Amino acid sequence: MSVTVDGDKSGSVPVRVRRILRGPRPEKVPSLVGTACTLIGLIDIAAGVFPRFRASRMHAVAEILPGTLGPLSAALSLSAGVLLLLLAHGLKRHKRRAWRAAVVLLPLGAAAQFVWRHSVLGALLSLALLALLLRHRDQFAALPDPRSRWKALANFVLMGAGSILLGLIIVSAHPRRVIGSPSLTDRLEHVLYGLLGFEGPVGYTGNVDWTVGYSLGALGMLTALTTIYLAFRPEHPAARLTEDDETRLRALLDKHGARDSLGHFALRRDKGVVFSPSGKAAVCYRVVSGVMLASGDPIGDVEAWPGAIDRFMDEAKAHSWTPAVMGCSETGGEVWTRETGLDALELGDEAVVDVADFSLSGRAMRNVRQMVKRIERNGYTTKVRRVRDLSDGELARVRRAAADWRGTDTERGFSMALGRIGDPGDGDAVIATAHKEDPDSPYGDLKAIIHFVPWGADGMSLELMRRDRSADPGMNELLIVAALQNSPRLGIDRVSLNFAMFRSALARGEKIGAGPVLRVWRGLLVFLSRWFQIESLYKFNAKFQPRWEPRFVVYRKSRDLPRIGFAAMQAEGFVTLELPRPLARRRSAAQPRPCAHIVTPRTDHGARAA
Repeated sequence: MSVTVDGDKSGSVPVRVRRILRGPRPEKVPSLVGTACTLIGLIDIAAGVFPRFRASRMHAVAEILPGTLGPLSAALSLSAGVLLLLLAHGLKRHKRRAWRAAVVLLPLGAAAQFVWRHSVLGALLSLALLALLLRHRDQFAALPDPRSRWKALANFVLMGAGSILLGLIIVSAHPRRVIGSPSLTDRLEHVLYGLLGFEGPVGYTGNVDWTVGYSLGALGMLTALTTIYLAFRPEHPAARLTEDDETRLRALLDKHGARDSLGHFALRRDKGVVFSPSGKAAVCYRVVSGVMLASGDPIGDVEAWPGAIDRFMDEAKAHSWTPAVMGCSETGGEVWTRETGLDALELGDEAVVDVADFSLSGRAMRNVRQMVKRIERNGYTTKVRRVRDLSDGELARVRRAAADWRGTDTERGFSMALGRIGDPGDGDAVIATAHKEDPDSPYGDLKAIIHFVPWGADGMSLELMRRDRSADPGMNELLIVAALQNSPRLGIDRVSLNFAMFRSALARGEKIGAGPVLRVWRGLLVFLSRWFQIESLYKFNAKFQPRWEPRFVVYRKSRDLPRIGFAAMQAEGFVTLELPRPLARRRSAAQPRPCAHIVTPRTDHGARAA
């Protein structure tokens, strides 16, 4: 039977047949190769560890993999399995260096098959996979991720722990060949000695001593070599905002900053930036756990947004990062999805108060009005000023108090936090402070702080709220009301408050007639609010009768959402993967620490005070 698949005649061939004849799509090759490396790595490890596995029916499959016979082949099988597992993720992410390592490893595996085991089939399998990698080498062009030498420490800890655990399995995998009845302590001691290349207290009959010794020595060598490589490889630091980048961004914000309330947060100095070819638009981002995370809308002229978005997507593709946007507006979401083919999902709502419409009168504002009057009767006063109007002494005191009143050990912030107070370039920012005489306070009469960043020429966006824990409840309400009442004097017409995640679900779920699915979803959000301040932020914002502006998350595939969510939580400071405390202190002493807050940290203490 002959089948023609070229020209117009290809339409007569069933789709499934054409796919088989054409082979896997090129863009699927990295995923297939990565999956194959994972499976082969696991089989190699099992073949090197468990003698029953090598003698079972799987022996026919395992024998064509790198090394499964004899003491040396067991160690080689184990080493090959571990290395393939380490390379699998990089190959799936199209990483060039993982491809290079695999191209070097596969010929060595083929040589081992032919020289030590005389296995022609095993050598051909390795060479076939090598040929596949060489044929599709253009699919493995992703550049390295931002990295530092601290990853060497993480590798040493993780690889060391994994080697000890796998070593205990190796030592215990030959129960009939063990001399005596060694205890768990003896086995652990044998593993530790074996990883260092020495003989331990556990003895075996036959040549099992050599098999276990070679295997443990191979694990120890892999741990040492990978740690040394990570410690001495060239460093690729994470992107940082340069002075030139910041100057260009400020020029764009001067012209177009009124469009997005999150625009000024692009000036965080722990973000990278890509500009459009014309330089009239930019996208700021941070890379977290392989996710290229942008926040808010692109900065600059809307007509130039597509050019900046294309540059962003090109950068993500070059490094094989997962692109995502947190907290963009409806207009921003439409442009992102139209230009890139990504999807958008409503994340929550931003509370915006129009100053002209704000008033403490009326039944809806009764609770806020009563709270503010009570606090004022207790002797508290407020001041609302531009940052440039504060003296150096006052600014230093505000900074010190804000740092000391932070509610967590970890600085929080990314998409809705600036990370600093009183920078010379942020003179238009607004600080509202609460005061009450307190002779015992190291901050004088200062009791609470709220910091706003500019939102164009006639707006401001809430960035940080901090208060003395000894101050009366309601400090945040007091200062927000003071800021709104003083806004006309400062030429401010609109104020952006906090971001409320899943606000519409909470609002609809508590109404009469809400369906069972919506009620269950609201119940889950209320439960999660114990840790993430979801409901409390919504209720706090709602006190000021704002209008709600929807915000969206933009993503590539639904299966990326958990990864994007985890990366966002890392960026915002909810999840921290830190070094041991003494080492973290050394690093913080060597680098200036950003003073950040977060999506909800814009309200870190606000929600609790509410």
